[in-house]
Amino acid sequence: MLSIVGGDFNNKRVLVRCDFNAPMLKNKVLDNFKIRRSLQTIRFLLSKNAKVILLSHLAEPENAGFFKKKKFTLKPIALELEKLLSQKVFFVDKTIGNKARLAVENLKAGQILLLENTRLNKGETKNDEHFARALASLGDVFVNEAFSVCHRNHASIVGLPKLMTSFAGIELYEEVGVLTSLMMKPARPFAMIIGGAKIEDKISVLKNFIEKADFLLFGGRVANLILNAKGFVFNEFFLGKQAREFLAGIDLTSPKIRLPFDVKAIEGEAGGENTITRTIPPAKLRKEENVFDIGPETIEMFQKIISQAKTIFWAGVLGKTENPQFRKGSEAIARAITSNKEALKVAGGGETVAFLRQVGLDDEFFYLSTGGSAMLEFMAGKKLPGLEALG
Repeated sequence: MLSIVGGDFNNKRVLVRCDFNAPMLKNKVLDNFKIRRSLQTIRFLLSKNAKVILLSHLAEPENAGFFKKKKFTLKPIALELEKLLSQKVFFVDKTIGNKARLAVENLKAGQILLLENTRLNKGETKNDEHFARALASLGDVFVNEAFSVCHRNHASIVGLPKLMTSFAGIELYEEVGVLTSLMMKPARPFAMIIGGAKIEDKISVLKNFIEKADFLLFGGRVANLILNAKGFVFNEFFLGKQAREFLAGIDLTSPKIRLPFDVKAIEGEAGGENTITRTIPPAKLRKEENVFDIGPETIEMFQKIISQAKTIFWAGVLGKTENPQFRKGSEAIARAITSNKEALKVAGGGETVAFLRQVGLDDEFFYLSTGGSAMLEFMAGKKLPGLEALG
């Protein structure tokens, strides 16, 4: 995998695959963290007199489509990039075709063009060769600066490197290095805190993490699922075949696994005027109750382990943090992590990074990974198609 640092980009058309999948509200960017992570590579290419042509998606594959084009346009991203770069960012509402080709032909060295959302073309998620070739015809060189989608077998991720001279962006190259070091030679004790809502991604790599970590601290829906598998009753879960198969191959009695001693639970959904919260052991949960946070005894137990750790990795908040009533657990754990000044601290996943930014603790971590699923799969030793394609 070649870094762009040694490449020749003078007057070349450089296709840069970024991840600009930022949270939006009424066509305005709510959090530009992912966008800012691409700036170093963009500025580097501009300094090398390149014609910078940016590619990205917006929204998950199952949500994108021609019928939702207006909602998922990247035009607001172009405006955000202009503010961050203090430079005009040209935008074209096509990804391929004559309109996109003309926009590229008019681009001068040192200028930036953002093409429309790649996932609005069905060829992107299908890794269609014709779509990949149409994209490749717009550039001379390809740069991948989208680690967070390197687990996707998509045309702009794996198709382009087969057709063009390819490089890893500055952030992608650094991210791979940091995560590799974290898993290969962690200072011990190594504590991993796993939470969040995307349980499929985390359960599928759980076995690998048990082998690598000294402590696995679980919260959020992942903890609920494991507790459910151990016989506790949770209203929100039905153990599907895939989840049962994953959990069947894992020793849930391992002393490395630490599950909540107590949880904050309510009947039904949170937010009602008469909501009554109970802090109870999982064994006392009623069928009609849902869990929305870890309790004080669990916080104390997690804090003790975190205070002794030399390497700490955090992926996934531990409660329903969008509700202030249920963010105490996640905030207490975040502060425990940052209070450990000796440990190497890494966090990742969009929800986790957004939360750390909200509570003002993001700068206290050694590294924040842009990836969610891609990060977990990479750390579990799985081969990511996007990285494999770069060589």
